[in-house]
Amino acid sequence: MGARVRDLAERTGIRPVAAAFLEAQPMLMIGAADHAGRVWGSLLTGPPGFTRATGPHTVSVAGGVPAYDPLAGVITPDGTPVGTLALDPRTRRRLRLNGTARPSVRGFTIEAEQVFANCPKYLQKREWYGSDPARSATGAVRHGEVLTPDQVRRVRAADTFFVASVAPDRVDTSHRGGNPGFVRVDAPRELSWRDYPGNAMFLTLGNLEADGRAGLLFLDWETGTTLQLSGLAHTEYGPEGRVTRFRIERTAETPAASPLRWSPPEYSPANPTAA
Repeated sequence: MGARVRDLAERTGIRPVAAAFLEAQPMLMIGAADHAGRVWGSLLTGPPGFTRATGPHTVSVAGGVPAYDPLAGVITPDGTPVGTLALDPRTRRRLRLNGTARPSVRGFTIEAEQVFANCPKYLQKREWYGSDPARSATGAVRHGEVLTPDQVRRVRAADTFFVASVAPDRVDTSHRGGNPGFVRVDAPRELSWRDYPGNAMFLTLGNLEADGRAGLLFLDWETGTTLQLSGLAHTEYGPEGRVTRFRIERTAETPAASPLRWSPPEYSPANPTAA
């Protein structure tokens, strides 16, 4: 079943319903490797329409990657593999689009190689309160190699994060969700989480098996602060089922990186009880 779904995803272009969904979103998650080969997940925002399909296999993203972001400057004319995820918490819908990005006059374009929607499992519902551009990021990024006590608290309280992973022929950005506590901080440089049953495509798990480099993105939905983690991940199999373990190599925290403000969550009924 998983192989057939993946085959369909790789052969399907951007259908009109997917194009309309993309154009309605004020944010886009993007994953890629930086110049040192570290993988990061980043958040891009803009007014609805900043991301739009310009053809059945092409997407335009206005604005580009902010200069303070770890992925700034990684998209080159030679082409950079990227994985993107458009997510709408208001409707619990999401669309993954992976391909090759190149700079453009407006920002960058993506030649899509994989396009597919995912089920709403583990997506928390949130209402969009609007934007607060007056409180946008100043570029004052806090870099580190371990989690601070405040970052530990926020990771443990998270109900959602995004994971970027790589393989020789692709980059993918995926969503992980659950009740607060589903992400465990085992040490200042060690995280783990149960890998709940999903859409049976196993793109993230397959990438981690092939490579191991990964980037995590945590978003404070009410303040817009982002916490980006880059490191190595692997999946273990035991009494709890699948558990992914992540070792941090670099951190980047950006206050008010997103001008978007969202409501407290309505948790997904699919969320298992966090251990």
